[in-house]
Amino acid sequence: LERIHHALYVQCREQAGREASPTVAIIDSQSVKNAEKGGRAIDPAGYDAGKKIKGKKRHLLVDTEGLVLQVIVHAADIQDRDGGVLLLASLFGLFPFLRKLYADAGYQGPKFQNALKRVLRRVKLEIVKRSDAAKGFVVLPKRWIVERTIGWLNRRRRLAKDWENLNRKALAFLRLASIRLMVRRLCKAT
Repeated sequence: LERIHHALYVQCREQAGREASPTVAIIDSQSVKNAEKGGRAIDPAGYDAGKKIKGKKRHLLVDTEGLVLQVIVHAADIQDRDGGVLLLASLFGLFPFLRKLYADAGYQGPKFQNALKRVLRRVKLEIVKRSDAAKGFVVLPKRWIVERTIGWLNRRRRLAKDWENLNRKALAFLRLASIRLMVRRLCKAT
């Protein structure tokens, strides 16, 4: 699935008139509620106290087109900055021209920045914060892209809740949903 995903990703980028390897990415996480499921949970769920959700957490890294670069799944009790480090460490040289990373306030602080420097030395982090003067809903620059991608993925019924006992199966369904999005995008252009 990883090879298929990457090959389709490159085709979508080239179809859009962009280089195959992105220079800008946006990172965010999503906590997903556990569904009632039978059997023993092999990969345990956690509790995200900030969102009051017992389940799993997905960390997504997307490009400016909204296409998924990388995704990981883990227990919801892992903080965003720690999960972000796990996500960036999993890139392992896949996108060598990546230079800028946009993130929300959950990724600020020296721990995430030091880990970012260790894993991706050339990448500069920019934290996109909501203005204190803003009231109600406000679209945040660059951050809306990853939120839109999360919305696209949540349209898949299997991803609306955490149905899986294994994180790797949840990851496979996320990749399949991303592959479906890219195939539809490629088919619309022809």
